Formats: sequence, C-alpha cells, structure tokens
Amino acid sequence: MLDVFATYADQYGLTAEMLPLTGLAAGAMLAFWGVSTAMARRNPAADRLASIAASRREARLDRGLLKAPEVTPGKIMKAFVPADNVKRSELQSKLAQAGFARPEALLHFTLVRIFLGLVLPGLLLALIVASRTPGIDLPAAVTERLGGLTNLGTLQLLSVLIALGYFGPAYWLDGRVKERRQRIEESFPNALDLMQISVESGMGFDAAMTRVGNELMHTSPDIAFEFLSVQRQIQAGRPREAAMFDMAQRTGVETVRSFANVAKQSMQFGTNMSSALTTYAHELRNYREMRAQEMANKLPVKMSAVLASLMLPVLIMLTVGPVVIRYARMMGG
Repeated sequence: MLDVFATYADQYGLTAEMLPLTGLAAGAMLAFWGVSTAMARRNPAADRLASIAASRREARLDRGLLKAPEVTPGKIMKAFVPADNVKRSELQSKLAQAGFARPEALLHFTLVRIFLGLVLPGLLLALIVASRTPGIDLPAAVTERLGGLTNLGTLQLLSVLIALGYFGPAYWLDGRVKERRQRIEESFPNALDLMQISVESGMGFDAAMTRVGNELMHTSPDIAFEFLSVQRQIQAGRPREAAMFDMAQRTGVETVRSFANVAKQSMQFGTNMSSALTTYAHELRNYREMRAQEMANKLPVKMSAVLASLMLPVLIMLTVGPVVIRYARMMGG
C-alpha cells in the first residue's frame, strides 16, 4: 500500500510532507459535498406544506386591501420620517397621488432625502479637505475651485446643499402630484365615454372598467393603473364602494371622487348606469369648458400688471424726458 502511495507521489511530484495535507483537503471536500447534498435534498411533503402556507399568506394579503403591509421605518430612519401619524399619512397619501403606491415608497423617499441632504454635502466636504491636504492628487480645476474657498464660503455652500437636498425632493413631489392630477383630469372624460360605450354594448360595470383600463394602457397609463387596481381589489374580495373611494383618495382628483359617488348611487338606487355615465361625462366637459373660460377671463387682469410695469416707465420717460433735457440746456446756457 505504501509502495502504491509512493508511486503516485513520484508520478505527480508530491513530497512526503504534502501527502497528509492532500488527504485532509480531499476529506474536507468530500465532507462538504456530503453535507451540501444532504441539505439540498428536499422533502416533497415539506415543499407542499410550504407552498400551501405561501398561498394562504398571499390570500390574506390580497383579501380586502390587495396590498402588502406598510413598511415601517427603522430606528435610524425614524429620525428623518415625520413622527406624527397624521403628517406621515399625509406624506404617504401624497406619494400615492404622485404614482408611488408601493408600501416601501415612504422608505425610499426618505432614503433619497437623506442621500441628497447628508451624503452629497459630506462628499463635498471630503473633496474640500482632500484639496487642502498635501499628497492627494486631484484634478487641477477641482483643487483651484475648492482649495480657495474660505470657511464662510464653505459653510454657505454646505448649507445650500443641505437645504436643497432635503427640501428639494418635497417640491419635486408636489410638482409630480400636480402633473399627475392634471393628466387624470384631462383624460377622465374620454375614459367615461369609453365606459359608457362598453356598458351600452352589454358589459357589466366591472367588465367595462377592466376593458377601458386595458385599452388606455398606452394612451393614459395613470387612469389604466387606477381602473385595473380597483378591479383587482374587487376580485380579491374588497367591496366595490371601498375600492372606488380608495381610488379617489389615491388620485386626489375631485372628479374621480364624484365618479365614485355617482357609481355608488347608481348601484344603490338601481338607475341606468349608461345614462348616469353619459350625464356625468357631459357635466365634466361643461366643467372643463367653464374652467377654460375662467382662465381666459383672467388673462386681461394678469396682462394689465405686466403691461403697466413695462409701459409705464416708457410713458414717464417720453413725458418727462423732453422737459428734463430742456431744463438741462437752460441751466447750461
């Protein structure tokens, strides 16, 4: 046996000291392979129980709200998230109105504010320190720009970056909410017309909403997302009225809230849904026309201030200018 090991050792160039180490390495590899194989071997009964538990957990999440539970911030994140539940719910509602309806939207928004408000000023401060430290090579433009800053200038620049980084995302979120509301308000009458046509063709209310949501997937994705979300919630078992009013709260548009009320009243009192949709779409178009007329009537008032501020100095110069010139000539003569 020893002669065989010696023959293999001479053949592969192994010394006598390396033979025990090679044996230990091979044994460790075999042991690791055996343990990994034993752990990877799955029990069919356990897999089936795990799949049943997962399906039941998803059914519990889908029943009623059809959304994952809220992701609560950790201990460190609570310092940057509003502590008041009312303000926190307002921020979550604003995120949903901007199109960020996922449960982790508040956490991601807070991380963005932390990154822009703390990390970027910290990087700027690190660059300033590196530009003033000998032995650290930075681009010449960066060194000249940052190395010549005074302490007051550095403090002012850091304050501006912190303010912009922390409050800038809030202003961006307000602008996004306003843009999404405007898109929904402009496209909602067309969606109601499509729903009216679908209902008149024999579809039910839920089927018509699903069909309109699929049709508007590319032309108006905001309304398509809201309509399909309502239908998914209804299919999961949530009451139709609650799903409709949740859509109105998620959009923040008064016309959508009125549409939810119209649909609820039509279903409660048994009136014709097609005529209700027709009447409400006609009212929406009249409301849009009245708003356009209101904006047009405000234009002369807004333009009067601009015209006065631009024309009044010119009129004063034309009126007083010759008198001033004549007086200057008389004084000079």
